[in-house]
Amino acid sequence: METNPLSISFAGLTLANPTILASGILGYSAESLRRVAKGGAGAVVTKSIGVEPRVGYSNPTVVQSEAGLINAMGLPNPGIEVYAAEIKFSKTVLRVPVIVSVFGYSAEEYAAVAKRAVLAGADAVELNVSCPHVKQTGAEIGQNQKLLVEVVETVKAAISKPLIVKLSPNVADITVSAHAAVEAGADALTVANTLKAMAIDAETMMPILANVRGGLSGPAIKPVALRCVYDIHEAYEDVPIIGCGGVSDWRDAVEFMLAGASAVQVGTAVAVDVDVFGSINKGVETYLRKKQFGSVKDIVGLAHHK
Repeated sequence: METNPLSISFAGLTLANPTILASGILGYSAESLRRVAKGGAGAVVTKSIGVEPRVGYSNPTVVQSEAGLINAMGLPNPGIEVYAAEIKFSKTVLRVPVIVSVFGYSAEEYAAVAKRAVLAGADAVELNVSCPHVKQTGAEIGQNQKLLVEVVETVKAAISKPLIVKLSPNVADITVSAHAAVEAGADALTVANTLKAMAIDAETMMPILANVRGGLSGPAIKPVALRCVYDIHEAYEDVPIIGCGGVSDWRDAVEFMLAGASAVQVGTAVAVDVDVFGSINKGVETYLRKKQFGSVKDIVGLAHHK
């Protein structure tokens, strides 16, 4: 029986291929998640969900940059009690793991949302402790080691499913954050969230985003995210990493794996082509065959040993 060279297992999850939908992109409903899964994603991450409904920021919330997007959505979401129905429905229509992204304003809120998400059927939870544009949550937690440890420990104690922590690149040394998260109980790390950024209109002489500051995603941040993955794998080789930041094609995915990522998340590229997952997987498989590797697992971290 022929084995699938793209299949991977990490942190208690098994994926048919190493591509995952990043949080916040088409993660609003079970139907949009199903569309992504049909496009070839090996797993999906929902939008970030909190305890209570949140409207988010007023427009404009997204502006295009030369090599990516700057967004300040403000974590809009219907609240976990309403979204639990979408999670439950997702499990009936999807054949790929559903990872629920959660945020909160305290360790207890993170845990409450995570627990409810798992109860609704989530296969894993991803902690958003790195959103760069919402005060009192996100990056303010991810950049504070004491708070990060408290959140991870509290959530880990509340759920039995795999716990993934999405780290912020907006720190002096991301390996310090990685160490704190893993020691506190993280089963895997998503590396990394968006970079702090902004845009100004020369004609109006005003910031373009309603929130002034936002997060830069897309090809522009790939070299930074790639370095973050490399640094963490170099320091903690056994920690499963999901590379995230500017993955647009198979070559990007391969580079993240060579740096130490077991899988990759795709976000901004989906805005252009929802079927990008299929083309990435096809390209990775062709690469493995050309280089005579039997499995995608064989190239994880290889850049450290060549």
